[in-house]
Amino acid sequence: MIGPDATANDLCAREPIHQPGFIQPHGALLVLDRNSLEIVQASANATAFFGYELGRGKQADVFFSENIPLSSRLRDWLAGGELFYRDLVFLADHRFHVSGHATAQGILLEFEVALAEPPRSGGLHHRLHRLLDVIEPLDNITHIAEAAAAEVATLCGFDRVMTYRFAEDGSGVVLAEVSADGERRYFDLRFPASDIPAQARRLYVANRLRLITDVDYRPVPLDPPLSPLDGRELDMSLGALRSVSPVHLEYLRNMGVRASMSVSLVIDGELWGLIACHHDEPRMISPRVRAACEMTGRVVAQRIGVRLRMAEAAERLALSRTGTRLLTYLARSETLDGALGHSPEAWLHIAGAGGCAVLLQGAVQSWGETPPREEVAILGQWLRARPVDTVYETDCLSAAFPSAAAYSGHASGLLAISISQLHASYIMWFRPEVERTLRWAGEPSKSVEGGGEIPPTLHPRHSFAEWRQKVAQRSAPWRTAEIESAREFRHAVIGLVLRQAETRAGMAAALERTNAELESFSYSVSHDLRAPFRHIIGFAELLGQREGKLDATSRRYLDTITDSALAAGHLVDDLLSFSRLGRAQLAVSPIDMGKLVREVLRSLEGALKGRDINMEIGDLPPTFGDAALLRQALLNLIDNAVKYSRGRSPAHILIDGKTVEGRAIYRVVDNGAGFDMSYAGKLFGVFQRLHGAEQFEGTGIGLALTKRIIERHGGKISAAARPDEGATFTFELPAGALGNAA
Repeated sequence: MIGPDATANDLCAREPIHQPGFIQPHGALLVLDRNSLEIVQASANATAFFGYELGRGKQADVFFSENIPLSSRLRDWLAGGELFYRDLVFLADHRFHVSGHATAQGILLEFEVALAEPPRSGGLHHRLHRLLDVIEPLDNITHIAEAAAAEVATLCGFDRVMTYRFAEDGSGVVLAEVSADGERRYFDLRFPASDIPAQARRLYVANRLRLITDVDYRPVPLDPPLSPLDGRELDMSLGALRSVSPVHLEYLRNMGVRASMSVSLVIDGELWGLIACHHDEPRMISPRVRAACEMTGRVVAQRIGVRLRMAEAAERLALSRTGTRLLTYLARSETLDGALGHSPEAWLHIAGAGGCAVLLQGAVQSWGETPPREEVAILGQWLRARPVDTVYETDCLSAAFPSAAAYSGHASGLLAISISQLHASYIMWFRPEVERTLRWAGEPSKSVEGGGEIPPTLHPRHSFAEWRQKVAQRSAPWRTAEIESAREFRHAVIGLVLRQAETRAGMAAALERTNAELESFSYSVSHDLRAPFRHIIGFAELLGQREGKLDATSRRYLDTITDSALAAGHLVDDLLSFSRLGRAQLAVSPIDMGKLVREVLRSLEGALKGRDINMEIGDLPPTFGDAALLRQALLNLIDNAVKYSRGRSPAHILIDGKTVEGRAIYRVVDNGAGFDMSYAGKLFGVFQRLHGAEQFEGTGIGLALTKRIIERHGGKISAAARPDEGATFTFELPAGALGNAA
């Protein structure tokens, strides 16, 4: 059910136009059981239309075709398996055209009075040959559209015939117009997509001709209203008599039209356009003429399809030649960076662009009219955060990425290909803004009346006078050939990347063997050093337990030996952890960073005891990663904040975070000792300390270990500080699935 708050588009999209429950009154409908051929459903005008009582329970044998009962003809048709049944039948002295098709709800038979037609020069076969002779040499789609409109106008005699083409957004434009008065009222005007909603487009593909003989007709109901076979409304998608939407009838009245016919132009299974016919007075067209018009539509659509494919093939060939030239540069280059600098004109031509930029692991190269390089890098991060395939295209970038409005003058259109699965690396082509004025046949809007207790009613627009719309921040659209050219070029670039990766893989294998040997050595050293340190500590403790044998100086020496041995043991353990981290597999899972921070603070209760610390925990967005490793990284950063703020009372420590464009950013801020930023480059190195060991204890490996953990998660870490004013450590992690983890 459609609610009272439904919009105009909602009402249009939900209208069951294939099941209207009514037919137009210029014919009659009978529905027969497929097995018994007994009438199970009929239009309410059947008896009056035929002059013979026909209804539920009756047989259709009162009709004859060439002295053969209709039932016999129908059984032969069903046995033959053809989709449609067409015949000329007789009842008493009356002749009727009958067309039928079989459905799950029975055999639908539609009858129309057979009209006497004026003689025409040549038959349908002759006319189709003549039409083909006219359109065969035409390369221009508009010229073919003009020939189609003229031919259909001759066949059906309507006052106005237009050939109408759909755009990718569903709107349409009149390519050709033929009228009895010579006036081209709608030529080159646009009609909005809402004029023909999605379900109407599907019907136009399934049933390629629709006739409305009189927009003021009174719909004829079915008897019974629902199909006796399944209890549902009758599906008349393929019927010619199907009653049309009241909204569409009002639409035609507002145009000043009394009769209408449309012929579908279907290319490769898609509705490409329509041949729309309008008449100022009611007009009936015989099934024979309608069949000629439908066949004309099929011939014209086939010819347009051929021309479109030929044009696309020629464009693909030209783009392919450009791509081949670029591939030559790619093949000769040792690195991708070197290959990208050749022949800027070819880079632009391969996608018909005004500018091109290459974002490769943070570095940007560009040619022609492009956004600033820093904006290209930001655009790359935005693309990486989107759930898009390997190719992204739009002719209105600012609609999807509002920041692009700042440079829409030369980059309103974007065609981008991804050249890495790990990094925000893209080749991007840009097109400039094309400001233009669209001419519409009336303001493209519909209105909804009612609401609340009153069921909503949809009304079409009342005026079809020319209405102009200025379009800005939009480029010329990317054509299919250009998109496919970019896609194919991507494959070639990826091939180059893989070739370079094979070279690096050989080096990596050698490094891996070396690292394995180093790791084995590190483990041996760590294991072998632990025993002597334990012995030193143990014997020092035994010496210390000998009462009365040692003076104060000797005991101080023993304490120093014990402390040094413990520190050396911690150093060996940290070195082993650092060396193993580079090869450890990450156990990735969703992580509640707030919970992780609380766990770290509980483990630091001993260090916090007796301290005057103002600990502030802000918002901490969730992330993905290895919980154990990230706990260690947080422990190192928070422990440092506690340690280096030891001289403050109170000490202030802030831990918070935020999400920015698919990245989770966290901070650990303290008001402690800080450091001189001129030494910041050494901060995350192994054994690098910016404060003396006599001031603050530590092995000098904690921050190096933290940096390696963050980078293993595809993130990065940085620090900012001033001496004696505290420090801020900031690190980023993916907010969604793990990004650059290795």
